[in-house]
Amino acid sequence: MPYPLANALYQWEEGARELAAIEDPRRRRLADRVISAIRLELRRRIGPTFTAEELADLYGQGTDWAQQIALDVAPAASDEAQALADAAFWAYLRGAGDFAGGRTLA
Repeated sequence: MPYPLANALYQWEEGARELAAIEDPRRRRLADRVISAIRLELRRRIGPTFTAEELADLYGQGTDWAQQIALDVAPAASDEAQALADAAFWAYLRGAGDFAGGRTLA
């Protein structure tokens, strides 16, 4: 069953906001490393050519794997693992063929 894109966008935007709110430089560097690692795995799982809906469907299948990457890369970020996963999906969304500037293209 397809995962609603609007729900995914809400979660991903929240993750991006939490990422932007990190002021401590050390925590931010760790968060950026986590997001990079998750984005690499997203590329492996969905590829470089995808739609926003396809990314939402992948998200709807679960993010345990993304949270595990967060824990592997930065064990100290365990409390932020889901938010970092969401921020990584938001960042990866920019590459969707039907998404631009925070909205889906018709």
